[in-house]
Amino acid sequence: MPFERSYYVYILTNWNNRVMCVGITNNLERRVYEHKQKLVKGFTEKYNVSKLVYFEETGDVSVALAREKEIK
Repeated sequence: MPFERSYYVYILTNWNNRVMCVGITNNLERRVYEHKQKLVKGFTEKYNVSKLVYFEETGDVSVALAREKEIK
């Protein structure tokens, strides 16, 4: 039986819900932790984007990438 992997498309926002970030990951818990601890440099660090408000799970990375682009 082949190994099945999950992919997550997620939306994060800041404390007052004015800034949003859409991303994709294969480990949602780790990725949210990285954002909360400001381990992800750039946009999310600058605007303090770390509150998870939505996510979708899929087993197909191409579906996840397409969905991320659709949301953006």
